[in-house]
Amino acid sequence: MPHRRFVLGVSGASGACYALRLLHLLLEGGAEVHLVVSDYGRRLLFDEAGIKNLTLAELVPAQAKSKAASRLAKRLIVHPNKDVGAVIASGSFLHDGMAVLPCSSASLGAIATGSGSNLLCRAAAVCLKERRRLVICHREMPLSLIDIRNMETLSLAGATICSPNPGFYLHPKGVDDLVDFVVGKVLDHLGVEHALETRWKDEPRP
Repeated sequence: MPHRRFVLGVSGASGACYALRLLHLLLEGGAEVHLVVSDYGRRLLFDEAGIKNLTLAELVPAQAKSKAASRLAKRLIVHPNKDVGAVIASGSFLHDGMAVLPCSSASLGAIATGSGSNLLCRAAAVCLKERRRLVICHREMPLSLIDIRNMETLSLAGATICSPNPGFYLHPKGVDDLVDFVVGKVLDHLGVEHALETRWKDEPRP
């Protein structure tokens, strides 16, 4: 993915493993990634993955130890969530799409109402007005009527609602396979080719 650029938003719903896997694959594929994490998203990364600092070394340690670490570090741009004047808040900043993974109900509602009080929500709102890909991965259950209506609003505005619901038809061997199933779906909707096992295979049946 040379010369491709994506925005990744991480909010406070459970599912740090999804965000970290997506970040790993985008960087590994050669993309530039602009990362914005909400306050509760930072707590999520710490609680579920032990991440204290939003650095390459902590977010993707396997890549940070590689020979290409210096190049990868240049392609990972971390923006403070309070900086609503950051480049990703501008419609003139061109990119190939944004994913909010995971997306809490609070962030879902804020994006649906056009709130630009923080950078994550502002960047998502810009995607909608500029008609760019916006993939919302709401990870809460069960859903309230408020959540359902917020999803409807975002879907009508052009976003893709891609809830992290893994399929089991590929016979997953462990949690990593389930994570890859979800991340593969997000990559599909961002228009990114990948080799993850997410495709239905029509095999002979008795």
